[in-house]
Amino acid sequence: MLPGALRRLLRVTLAWVAPLCSERGSGLLATPPRSRAPGSLKCLLGVSNMEVTGTSLKRGYLVVEGDDCVGRAEEVKKQKISECCLLKAEGGLDSDCLPSSETEPQPREDVGAGKGEKNSGAQLEAEEEEDGFSEEGEEEEEAESFAEMMKHGLTELDVGITKFVSSHQGFSGILKERYSDFVVHEIGKDGRISHLDDLSVPVDEEDPSEDVFTVLTTEEKQQLEELQLFKNKETSVAIEVIEDTKEKRTVIHQAIKSLFPGLETKTEDREGRRYIVAYHAAGKKALANPRKHSWPKSRGSYCHFVLYKENKDTMDAINVLSKYLRVKPNIFSYMGTKDKRAITVQEIAVLKISAQRLAHLNKCLMNFKLGNFSYQKNPLKLGELQGNHFTVVLRNITGTDDQVQQAMNSLKDIGFINYYGMQRFGTTAVPTYQVGRAILQNSWTEVMDLILKPRSGAEKGYLVKCREEWAKTKDPAAALKKLPVKRCVEGQLLRGLSKYGMKNIVSAFGIIPRNNRLMYIHSYQSYVWNNMVSRRLEDYGLKPVAGDLVLKGATATYIEEEDVHNYSIHDVVMPLPGFDVIYPKHKISEAYREMLTADNLDIDNMRHKIRDYSLSGAYRKIIIRPQNVSWEVVAYNDPKIPLFNTDVDNLEGKPPPVFASEGKYRALKMDFSLPPSTYATMAIREVLKMDTSIKNQTQLNTTWLR
Repeated sequence: MLPGALRRLLRVTLAWVAPLCSERGSGLLATPPRSRAPGSLKCLLGVSNMEVTGTSLKRGYLVVEGDDCVGRAEEVKKQKISECCLLKAEGGLDSDCLPSSETEPQPREDVGAGKGEKNSGAQLEAEEEEDGFSEEGEEEEEAESFAEMMKHGLTELDVGITKFVSSHQGFSGILKERYSDFVVHEIGKDGRISHLDDLSVPVDEEDPSEDVFTVLTTEEKQQLEELQLFKNKETSVAIEVIEDTKEKRTVIHQAIKSLFPGLETKTEDREGRRYIVAYHAAGKKALANPRKHSWPKSRGSYCHFVLYKENKDTMDAINVLSKYLRVKPNIFSYMGTKDKRAITVQEIAVLKISAQRLAHLNKCLMNFKLGNFSYQKNPLKLGELQGNHFTVVLRNITGTDDQVQQAMNSLKDIGFINYYGMQRFGTTAVPTYQVGRAILQNSWTEVMDLILKPRSGAEKGYLVKCREEWAKTKDPAAALKKLPVKRCVEGQLLRGLSKYGMKNIVSAFGIIPRNNRLMYIHSYQSYVWNNMVSRRLEDYGLKPVAGDLVLKGATATYIEEEDVHNYSIHDVVMPLPGFDVIYPKHKISEAYREMLTADNLDIDNMRHKIRDYSLSGAYRKIIIRPQNVSWEVVAYNDPKIPLFNTDVDNLEGKPPPVFASEGKYRALKMDFSLPPSTYATMAIREVLKMDTSIKNQTQLNTTWLR
């Protein structure tokens, strides 16, 4: 057993990278919901000045500050109920499944990711209940397994992240001591930053009274929910009207129709008593399509609202909302997903759910706040946003005022390398890009083995047992029995193998939701891109050269020798490999070819036998210069005080923090905006001059504590 301090230190290290990486999915390193960050990470790095072409990182050491855990047990329990696998009954509120331990989440908007993935549900697991751990036991298991896992994890070097663009000296700071130290506000397509600043509900005569939320008993709601989800053999539910008045009957009718989409009601007399009978109007299809006739024609079909959330990624949040609203998650739309380990503010749209009903959720949900309601004709679309605005606090910084000034001026004037961050590539000993490479190679046995075989590093106990059973028997049904959570990638693949057989791995793999399958090959593209950009900066530095690519509209063109002076490094793009891109006209083109050839891939034929896995490619700027950059160094004495107000703080009328003129600690507060598909991790990496990989941070922690 590890000492308590070391155990806590290893457990909280995961808080460093997760909130910053623009990855979509299940929050692979996420700990159970807490109202504050479970710890903080101080990176004392002391990196010397580095040239643009320098490839080595001088390592320092890390110090973790105290653990901070606050929560309300009853509300957390409510949240965990909502997070459990959503109603697995046939016709229930099933969500799409998200990746398991080895699967890399897709780009998240909390760091500017906004490319057009299809909206899908999230994998929701009640991990504590399934594993049978007490909170204390889970913390011990989690710390030990995390430390063991990271021995086999990736470093930045492993995924091609090797360069810096600035020459300032790195310094240390504590990131994410509180959730309020990392706040993300979505920037809409009109350039407006989303803020939660109005909780009022639009006045609408069509809305039912507030009584609809209280007129039904808990038992009646349970019976109606089971009826709605076809979880019982009954075809109707009868609710006796005790106070038989027209007003009371009207409220009950409204409550059932409003709270349980898909159910209709009628009034019946039975043996001298009056009952309201609920029944299915349109079968299972009604669950996905709220009743059309009950929505006012004068009102837009979509209710848009601003969602403030803490310690939830967007898909988890939508699944919680859909659970409480008793609708399917796919009636929600959004412009981009936001990560878990942060406070985030974004716009959401939902089909034919009233603002009144949404606002009622503010009374029963923890770490959520809904507001700024409006009715619109259209939903939101992925990728429509302009980016995200970040407010980030680095506490207890060690850099001098001059060092901070140099670092932030460099970030503002030059920017940072637009690398894909570490979480793009997974967290276990089998990187997601390896699975993607095997898919592109059409090596389906290898795909199956990479996902299912035993691996170095620790995982949840049930996954270890599943992998061991698979290695021993190669029996998908037997291995599947070892999994209490069937929605993980392993469970889905095993279910596919049971259905289609071992000789049809392609069809078995196809059971995994499309977005999750494509994440693997996108991870491989990102792996190639990172390596090629490092090579490009190594060979040509921070200046455009003849043969580089720039975009004119959506079309890539070459920079000719006579036009070099018309461009800057901020105009240069590099391709992600695919059949619909061109490559630079200098030696980096050959480097692409060599890398893909070494991976047994043909750069001239990136079309796959299976259309889904054909890569068209894309272009990505190699240097990103943040917009709206501002910063200040503040002094403070209490390491737990908030250093700026959140939207909810402002709504509650909390005064802004008052700083000491000369405090015990100094903090760097940064504000900046990033475009879609950009990683805030890499911006902060450039400021601090540090390796963001969890493996390096964990090793540095354990080395320092010895």
